[in-house]
Amino acid sequence: MNRIPFPDMKYPLIAILRGLKPQETEGVVGALIENGFTAIEIPLNSPEPFKSIEIAAKMAPADCLIGAGTVLTVADVDRLDAAGGRLLVTPNVEPEVIIRARDKGMVTMPGVFTPTEALSAARAGATGLKFFPASVLGPAGITAIRAILPPELVIAAVGGVSDKNFGEYRQAGIHAFGLGSSLYKPGMDAKEVAERARLSLAAYDAAKGA
Repeated sequence: MNRIPFPDMKYPLIAILRGLKPQETEGVVGALIENGFTAIEIPLNSPEPFKSIEIAAKMAPADCLIGAGTVLTVADVDRLDAAGGRLLVTPNVEPEVIIRARDKGMVTMPGVFTPTEALSAARAGATGLKFFPASVLGPAGITAIRAILPPELVIAAVGGVSDKNFGEYRQAGIHAFGLGSSLYKPGMDAKEVAERARLSLAAYDAAKGA
């Protein structure tokens, strides 16, 4: 199995821009990149998501991962590839979706909650796993499931995770996170997103040094 590796990132944080509109993409994505984010997810239940992904992919430096969340079908994977996306995030485990994205060279982060889902995603060749909602499992729950998984899998906590609680997850050995409403909500301008990005990265640094 050729598992696509997760890139080495100073900040393994995925910005989740649910609700982003194409006309807002350049400003919001630019603010995130300028402030240190190198992984950006635009969920497919946003307005004209593939248009936004294409805009983001064209403007982002080569070391940035731009992609889609809430990907449910193989057809969506193909559209994501055509738009220039290199990151695939799903809310569930559909092996054929993971395999198609892997075959196209994408970093894949399917959403899991149980050991069965996590092992199924690992068998399909996922790069890493998005434990969601992390607020329900908590650091201890994720750690317990991680014990049975291939050690090379990147484990990310998503859902209820923010700059307020990085520390408790990092103490459990969880270093990657997806940040949604704590970082971006529809209607926010680039200036506000930039400020939240700076706060998030400062909190991550503080948790890392704790």
